[in-house]
Amino acid sequence: MYVEVLVETKVKSNDITFTYHVPDVVKTDLIGKRVLVPFLNRKVQGFVLKYTSKPTDFETKDILEIIDDKRILNEELIELGYFISNKYLCPLIYAFQAMLPKALKAKVKNNGGKKYLTYVKLNEEEKITDVKVKSQLAIINDLKEKKELLKKDIKSKSSLQKLLDKKIVIEFKKEIYRNVLVKENPKKIVLNEAQDNVSNKVKKMLGESNVILLHGVTGSGKTEVYIDVVKKVVSVGKQAIILVPEISLTPQITARFKGVFSDDIAILHSSLSDGERYDEFRRIINKEVSVVIGARSAIFAPLTNLGIIIIDEEHSESYKQESNPRYNTLDIAVERSRKHSCPVLLGSATPTLESYARALKGYYTLLSLDKRVNKKPMPSVNIVDMKNEIRNGNILFSRVLIDKIKERLQKKEQIMLLLNRRGYSNYLTCQNCGFVFKCPNCDITLTYHKTSDTLRCHYCGYGTKKIDLCPSCNKESIKLLGTGTEKVEESLKDFFPGARILRMDTDTTSKKGAHFKIIEDFNNLKYDILVGTQMISKGLNFPNVTLVGVINADSSLNIPNFRSSENTFNLLDQIIGRAGRHEKKGEAIIQTFNPEHYSILAAAKHDYKEFFKKEMIIRKKLNYPPYCFITLVKIVSKSFDLGINESKKIANYLKRSLANTTIVGPSMASVLKVNNYYNFRVILKYKKEEKLYSSLKEILKFYEGNNNIKVEIDFNPINL
Repeated sequence: MYVEVLVETKVKSNDITFTYHVPDVVKTDLIGKRVLVPFLNRKVQGFVLKYTSKPTDFETKDILEIIDDKRILNEELIELGYFISNKYLCPLIYAFQAMLPKALKAKVKNNGGKKYLTYVKLNEEEKITDVKVKSQLAIINDLKEKKELLKKDIKSKSSLQKLLDKKIVIEFKKEIYRNVLVKENPKKIVLNEAQDNVSNKVKKMLGESNVILLHGVTGSGKTEVYIDVVKKVVSVGKQAIILVPEISLTPQITARFKGVFSDDIAILHSSLSDGERYDEFRRIINKEVSVVIGARSAIFAPLTNLGIIIIDEEHSESYKQESNPRYNTLDIAVERSRKHSCPVLLGSATPTLESYARALKGYYTLLSLDKRVNKKPMPSVNIVDMKNEIRNGNILFSRVLIDKIKERLQKKEQIMLLLNRRGYSNYLTCQNCGFVFKCPNCDITLTYHKTSDTLRCHYCGYGTKKIDLCPSCNKESIKLLGTGTEKVEESLKDFFPGARILRMDTDTTSKKGAHFKIIEDFNNLKYDILVGTQMISKGLNFPNVTLVGVINADSSLNIPNFRSSENTFNLLDQIIGRAGRHEKKGEAIIQTFNPEHYSILAAAKHDYKEFFKKEMIIRKKLNYPPYCFITLVKIVSKSFDLGINESKKIANYLKRSLANTTIVGPSMASVLKVNNYYNFRVILKYKKEEKLYSSLKEILKFYEGNNNIKVEIDFNPINL
């Protein structure tokens, strides 16, 4: 018997499988399992993809070891791996590696990630004689009653050892799951008429492969609809995947689901330890759960009888994988829905333009929740022109925002402040000579983090201690410019000395469990003001928050990206929706230098349709999605000259090959140098191009194995 094994190699094509002989003693099915095989002069792990006939032109080697008891890649996931490899032009091994927790990936050497504890029990083959010591008898009586005990829980270690020596008691190891601690919110799910109507419409579409877009304003109760639909799915013996864009959202939505489904839930996201993710993955493989909740990678959960896939906050950029394989979660969800004949339910207050346009065209089913569940009005919004405020000396906080914060603090109500930029200052410059501190590896300024007194690059991670002497002119003329969340936090303490202030950004949530603790503490009224980046804008539900402030609404508007207006509207609409979600009235203050911009005005009016209409006019004129598809060809090199020359060759080749495609470039990427590599790009805009894949494959094949030039393909990229 022979099998084809896929291993990660440095040969020209990473999609080549290698044939190995299965020893005659092996009687189990090996498809989808990891095996240890000899490869050249070393031993490597690989995935068994299929059985094959005996090769005639070369001698095969034996499989050395079967690593997994059960298959970790079922038939559907193997097919999905080929789908990802073909659709995104990535090596097949990368597709499979993306599906699995770290402990199950090829190359990991750690007993599969399993955790064992040592237990003791009575030896049934030995008669209990000559035992007179009370502590030993107590252990025996406990074991007669409880059958087995955790060895470390037995207090008298010496008495236990005597029983082990006499073989009256024997010890054994038992595998255990690492528990993922999740708070349970047992709140009863009661749907209002609008929610019930939407839920019933979704239930009628169960059993069909289609895409449903639920456009619901913030606070309209989309989560309750999800739970009601999943209850129906589980009641008929099927399974569900619920995806959320941010780890910070997982505790709240998981608590709601756990209050209904108890232990019938597995959780998959990156803040879990490797062991926890491994155990949750195996609970799914062992069919111990019906519901999986997690971030992007949870779309690969090895469920075998899917009844629905739910993608909450579907507009979020985090559903697009930025590293190889550069997949879009929605594409994977749709492919799985075809396999299982189940719907994909997209939910958002601010759907992507592509999704909403498809819904209006009838490609998706459009459902709406246009009012909040408690019939409360949407927050009132005050747009503040910061040009006027700066003239009056209000640099960071406008006068109205300061007054509103004071008012809320007096009422014992909570405030959320958004600034989508972490750190203390965006850059340091010398006032004498104009020198700017930049990353030595990247074409980007260093951000100052005051808590660690370091300058850091947010691209490559480079860090260095802050200095007060300019390295160019040797003058003490260093000035901090720009504002990040650290500076906002510090300034708030000066303005409001008695306020309890909490910050939530990448720096404060790097430790395990930090997201959960921050959300819990703020929800339990331990803090008055929560300052954060975009991670506080989506999905979070705090009953006592009545005021939301946006420090600089232009930060996302000024990014050189055709999606900048859309991202600005999404961010503002979402953060505004955090206020007044329960009994108390909500209010929002938007500080901006562009008070007349249509995305800001539409967000202030909670009018997605108005924004959609105006943005679509611009997209059509400039021929951007959803009026076309975009593919980005990235060219990366350590040599600037080589990179730009090869980029020109690629652009010229594509212009000759693709008759129905607009070729833009080559040009330098928005950040030219990252981690000592220069980045160039060629942008392809098309509606239908039959030769697209064949032409891109030719380019990849030409540069395969080239150590001086790296070419990457990104279909429908988030950022250009």
